[in-house]
Amino acid sequence: QVQFVESGGGLVQTGGSLKLSCAASGITFSLNTMAWYRRAPGKEREMVATIGPSGGITSYTTSVKGRFTISKDNAKNTMYLQMNSLKPEDAAVYYCNGVPTRSAWGQGTQVTVSS
Repeated sequence: QVQFVESGGGLVQTGGSLKLSCAASGITFSLNTMAWYRRAPGKEREMVATIGPSGGITSYTTSVKGRFTISKDNAKNTMYLQMNSLKPEDAAVYYCNGVPTRSAWGQGTQVTVSS
């Protein structure tokens, strides 16, 4: 059974930084493309960033390019999202999951950006 546990969210001012973490069980990061997703109030869930099985290939949605960095530690089966220069429009609940997504979702971690 796949389980995801996200952490690291919080309240930050515009321009601030946060680093999110994702721990998982039931899925091997070194064998799968993984991703960070987010859902803002009233909006559809969107894929924010992806990272390939070895960690060498990453991709980002246009709005976060140059500000967010996805990484992972396959030995620890843990994934990260470093978020810099945060904007109010980045506020959302952030989730980790695979690509394609697995049916199980974690609780997510709330990111709030004050203007």
